Amino acid sequence: MLYIFKINQRMDTMSMLPNLANFFAGAFLCNAIPHLASGLKGETFPTPFAKPRGVGHSSAMLNFFWGSFNLIAGIALLTYQPIVIGTNPKTAIFAAGFLVLGSYLSVHFGNVRIKYPKKN
Repeated sequence: MLYIFKINQRMDTMSMLPNLANFFAGAFLCNAIPHLASGLKGETFPTPFAKPRGVGHSSAMLNFFWGSFNLIAGIALLTYQPIVIGTNPKTAIFAAGFLVLGSYLSVHFGNVRIKYPKKN
């Protein structure tokens, strides 16, 4: 009896992977936007590679590559678990990832700009 429960528990965990893929696809694609935009405009912007991490500014080239990585990761996840745009759970989970990360980043980078103004 316990053995059957463990199999069912594993199947429940495995059934969550497509949802996680959709959520993180939205998060990666959301994160790609500011980095690609900054990189393509030739502007510096905070990345995880800057000092201090996520606060200091990185070069435009590094932002372009970081944004490209996020774009590729988001597309790869959507390739693994595609969504059909419309009113359905997969699209809602994708949108949740996009909105959760976007909301966090807007507050974070707003605070970064106030606390650590960009040096010209």
